[in-house]
Amino acid sequence: MSHCIVFAWLSWDFILDLFTVHIIGSIIFETVRRGLAECKELESGHVPPLAPHRSRKPGGGRKQLTEKHAELLPTLKELVEATTRGDPESPLLWTARSQRNLVDGLKAKGYSISQRTLSNLLRALGYSLQGNKKKQEGSQHPDRNAQFEHINEKVRQQLEAGEPAISVDTKKKELVGSFKNDGRELRPEATPELVNVHDFPSEGEGKAIPYGVFDIAENEAWVSVGVSHDTDEFAVATIRTWYYELGQPLYPDATSLLVTADGGGSNGYRVRLWKVELQQLADEIQMPIMICHLPPGTSKWNKIEHRLFSFITQNWRGKPLITHQVIVDLISATTTRKGLQVHCRLDERHYQTERRVTDRQLENVNLVPDSWHGEWNYTIHPNPLS
Repeated sequence: MSHCIVFAWLSWDFILDLFTVHIIGSIIFETVRRGLAECKELESGHVPPLAPHRSRKPGGGRKQLTEKHAELLPTLKELVEATTRGDPESPLLWTARSQRNLVDGLKAKGYSISQRTLSNLLRALGYSLQGNKKKQEGSQHPDRNAQFEHINEKVRQQLEAGEPAISVDTKKKELVGSFKNDGRELRPEATPELVNVHDFPSEGEGKAIPYGVFDIAENEAWVSVGVSHDTDEFAVATIRTWYYELGQPLYPDATSLLVTADGGGSNGYRVRLWKVELQQLADEIQMPIMICHLPPGTSKWNKIEHRLFSFITQNWRGKPLITHQVIVDLISATTTRKGLQVHCRLDERHYQTERRVTDRQLENVNLVPDSWHGEWNYTIHPNPLS
């Protein structure tokens, strides 16, 4: 049979298959041949040895995207940093910087990569998912540290003399009702305590405003739980209750009272009503009241924050604050290994907000400022009994 008859008999598909096999076989043969040649070169010692982590000459395999596109990493870094710094020209300025959005942002710039590759690139640039961290305290007053030293010295002198020194502040307001409270507590498996889905105040029993007085020397505290407003009158009323319930029995021979407080809020150093109410208390107990305010922006350094309030939060974590009485009981049950004792009572009085203090009322306050920052450190002396 002639060659013409054979080719006529064979189908074109079969011929194409034979041709494909021949091409693939040639490629495999050439690859094996080159590999054997490289091995012989290595064995003969005519070429320098390869690095320990390599088995072939450089150049094999697919090139990385960063090699093919030298500007890929700088472009990605610019895209991420622009959203961080608030660049108004950034396409992701008001968009969450998720990997999916970053992939889309790179595609808009002409780079087509997968989300897994993007993750590797971000790791190479030193980026990782991170949350916010409370660290900044605002602008620092130049005399901040000096004021802390002044307060420390005042407290030291007061305690050495056997006189009372207290730290006061308002704890965060709490919604009262069947609402979620952060934290966890031990319960039978798969039986969490059920609370409301939404934290709407209208679905609760009002609010609770704990104002605390912490006795620095005795490690003992009084907390009044208010139900209306956190006012200066409420703050001084709590100090008054502490004095008659705890302070007077503990310090029957006291001749002065030292109060350390934040620089703002209901006991702020700029608030007129705070000083007017303290004058009334000084007149009642016939004892000078020395006030030392913490410098601005340092409220978390107040003694009562980390000696009382933090332990109250730990004690009621994971427990819904369903009634005011539950809050009072949980605060009263708070203790520490160092023997903290807490006394608590509900204050159901209504305290009026936005009470105005006239200049004449303020002039009647027998206030003597200290030589060191008199706006932060002052003494309110009692007026003589008539």
